[in-house]
Amino acid sequence: MTASPGRRVLLAAPRGYCAGVDRAVIAVEKALEQYGAPIYVRHEIVHNKYVVQTLEKKGAVFVERTEEVPPGNIVMFSAHGVAPVVHEEAERGRLATIDATCPLVTKVHKEAVRYAKEDYDILLIGHEGHEEVIGTSGEAPDHIQLVDGPEDVAKVEVRDPERVVWLSQTTLSVDETMETVDALKTKFPGLVSPPSDDICYATQNRQLAVKQMGAEAELVIVVGSRNSSNSKRLVEVAKLAGARDAHLVDFADEIDEVWLDGVSTVGVTSGASVPDVLVEQVLEWLAERGYADVEIVKAAEESITFSLPKELRRDLRDEAAALVAERGGSGASEE
Repeated sequence: MTASPGRRVLLAAPRGYCAGVDRAVIAVEKALEQYGAPIYVRHEIVHNKYVVQTLEKKGAVFVERTEEVPPGNIVMFSAHGVAPVVHEEAERGRLATIDATCPLVTKVHKEAVRYAKEDYDILLIGHEGHEEVIGTSGEAPDHIQLVDGPEDVAKVEVRDPERVVWLSQTTLSVDETMETVDALKTKFPGLVSPPSDDICYATQNRQLAVKQMGAEAELVIVVGSRNSSNSKRLVEVAKLAGARDAHLVDFADEIDEVWLDGVSTVGVTSGASVPDVLVEQVLEWLAERGYADVEIVKAAEESITFSLPKELRRDLRDEAAALVAERGGSGASEE
């Protein structure tokens, strides 16, 4: 695996796991270790195929609806967050819960609740159907309307243009979000901004690294799953930054050698829910084809960590059993 003259790889730093993803994945592993299988998880804990498959092998059971979890069990809520109604579903279903919502998403939830109490119209910038958007919208459904990009701004109506605020999904493209914000400010000059940027630090840092490599790399390979919003944004950012081509892959064997035609410089990065082992496999694949010279493109230092969910410090199996005993039996959950 020797380098071919003129061929190189630009490797983004930072890349891969953010603090919220790391916390969520460790929370599932810790719960399995502490309480034993099964640990039910509502939706994918993070949007990555490899991570989900690995946790399934250890005993995690992923479900789409809270009602699928048998009474007397433990259910974990994913890093993307859930609406208050989901907590109510778990209580009715006699389930012990672990909330692995990313603290940065929780911050947006709290902002939504606060502005709703102050009777603002809340314009949530995000992608329709994304779990994070569903969870945030559920905090104040009567006050929140979704704005899915600049093209949505024309149809936005508010009660009072002087009492309107914008919030955003944490995993969006920074540039696209600000384009939407600018369009909203043109329509509503009194638009209030959140007290701090909603787009998470990791999303911004990964996009910044891709912008730096995009001007030099003819091809950018983003490791990540197709349901990962932040991973898909990295592909878009790479192309806007000047890369001739950019592709999203879950695994190295999804790379098409045709993409390498006429390419001297390949950029490699990964979304915030991607373990570095998958990036290493991509680097090995490229090295076998002459791209063994790797240069780091460093955009930022990251040192943020989050503590594990507080529920992991309790005996949740006993709590779940007590819920069943209190509410009569262990049959199917009540509707």
